[in-house]
Amino acid sequence: MTLEGKTVLVIGRGGGIAQAVTLAARDAGAQVVSAGRSPDKLKAAYDGEPGITVEYVDLTDEASIAALGERLGSVDHVVSTASARARGKVADLDREAVRASFDTKVIGPLMLAKHLAFNEGGSLTIFSGVAAAKIAVGTLAVAITNGAADVLARSLALELAPIRVNAVSPGVIDTGAWDGLGDAKAGYFRDISTRNPARRIGTADDVAATVLFAMTNTFVTGTTLRVDGGEPLS
Repeated sequence: MTLEGKTVLVIGRGGGIAQAVTLAARDAGAQVVSAGRSPDKLKAAYDGEPGITVEYVDLTDEASIAALGERLGSVDHVVSTASARARGKVADLDREAVRASFDTKVIGPLMLAKHLAFNEGGSLTIFSGVAAAKIAVGTLAVAITNGAADVLARSLALELAPIRVNAVSPGVIDTGAWDGLGDAKAGYFRDISTRNPARRIGTADDVAATVLFAMTNTFVTGTTLRVDGGEPLS
């Protein structure tokens, strides 16, 4: 898979999945623009890395997205990995947290499609997640956000054609996102890997490889690519 001579915009943090996608795209030959709400942290993450530049964008702010589009001019591929999780049972959900979840994973990518100019053969890859396919108590807000992202990918693929649009849906991936579990993290990972058909926890590189596939396979559009070790089957 080659991205030689292409410009790839990756939106997200300077670690985990976003970092894996950024480095994989760069290693495949692309010039990568890493964008997010904390450009100083992104600069620190990619300090000394050739082929990577940093920009500011806030997916909850349409003006910020429009300004980024003006600065970049046009791009070949866009990958939005950003998320803002709202977890908890219905009685405990905070309205603003749910709104932030939708703003980041659904409305934000929609505004990217509105304001960014894609070169011929370009693509947009957004992120869904396993919660949309495996319903569980306490993940309602995450599930409906991910489900909306799946629908958004299909709808945009039709409207933006021939620009391709896909969603990537990770399962449990070993990144810093789970560090909040503390000592319980190891047990949780052990439980998931015992039950899922892949019998292991996913890695950020697993997800990055799928994103590269979405960018480079020109006959894949309007679908959700699941990278979850078969977790919904468990």
